[in-house]
Amino acid sequence: MHRIAIVGGGTGGTVLANRLANELKTEIEAGEVEVRLITADPEHVYKPTFLYVPFGKKTVDDASRPIEELVDRRVTLEIGEVTGVDTDRKQLSFPDGSTLEYDQFVLATGANLEPEVIPGLAEGGHHFYGPDGAERLRDELAEFTEGHIVLSVIGVPHMCPAAPVEFTLMVDDWLRERGRREDVDVTYTYPINRAHGLESIAEWATALFEERDVTLETFFNVDEIDPDAGIVETVEGIELEYDLLVAIPPHRGSDLVTDAGLGEDGWVDVDRHTLEATVAEDVYAIGDVADVPTSKAGSVAHYEAGVVADRIASRARGQTPTATYDGKTVCFLEAGMDEATFIEFEYGEEPYVREPSKPLHWAKLGYNESYWLTARGLL
Repeated sequence: MHRIAIVGGGTGGTVLANRLANELKTEIEAGEVEVRLITADPEHVYKPTFLYVPFGKKTVDDASRPIEELVDRRVTLEIGEVTGVDTDRKQLSFPDGSTLEYDQFVLATGANLEPEVIPGLAEGGHHFYGPDGAERLRDELAEFTEGHIVLSVIGVPHMCPAAPVEFTLMVDDWLRERGRREDVDVTYTYPINRAHGLESIAEWATALFEERDVTLETFFNVDEIDPDAGIVETVEGIELEYDLLVAIPPHRGSDLVTDAGLGEDGWVDVDRHTLEATVAEDVYAIGDVADVPTSKAGSVAHYEAGVVADRIASRARGQTPTATYDGKTVCFLEAGMDEATFIEFEYGEEPYVREPSKPLHWAKLGYNESYWLTARGLL
């Protein structure tokens, strides 16, 4: 039997498992192939939902569904933790000492928040990148009537690269709707010399920030937070006072990656077109954990999953894989509470930022609702 193991039940892992179940359904039903999805969390989480929780537009319950409802019946779903990967023996290990052999293996473990890297950040900062953080930020915003809100991008790279810009434009609009904006200063900080890593998005965001009286601080590399004094201190020697700090924490990959020698800092070194690990055979990585020169976004995981499904299916049939990933990324960006824009690009391209509109905002909300069909492999 040809054994395919996928570790990680986020967007990439789930879409991949379902794509393989469809492409290899004949082989699976004949007992010639097994597709096994291993994930530590029985809930599948759609993280972009958390952006809307601080504004009361979504709840954390809207962001998750039992993964067993999303995975094709032909996939062997296992809720558990993988503690080790031996790429020489092609073997995974588990906490109870048991092991699982594989013929082809895919890491789709995502990215993890690591606020403790910055002294004072866990105590003095808020974020919207997880359920608890999004709910705490919602409660803070509900009572925030005056003062200084600072949105600081500390960790780069990070999940959902457009989200910090979106949050800043949304909070500006949200405060205006409630008649609070005149009593609240808003500042956005970014660690390089512009407002975003992609130049076209940086130019678009900078123009909107100027129009909406949002202060932009660039070359702003946070060194530590003083939560008692309400001060952000930077490597460059800048001190910025805040009343509410919304920070994008540093991110890290998976310890499995580092321990298996597949890459530094938990990110898998892969060929950017084939998504195969550069130091091990029959190992792939998709989604945030794959070190490729594009965004750590859900659409990237989705498109990568399609490519890897094709490559793995070819090998399972004894054929030469030909599918490649070209860096395709698509993303909706909220420009406030009721307008959005849309971008798409590939490796080496700068995205064109369309004029924000209400229909594009509705399209983003519509996609968020239909995401569960995407996870099932139906879109």
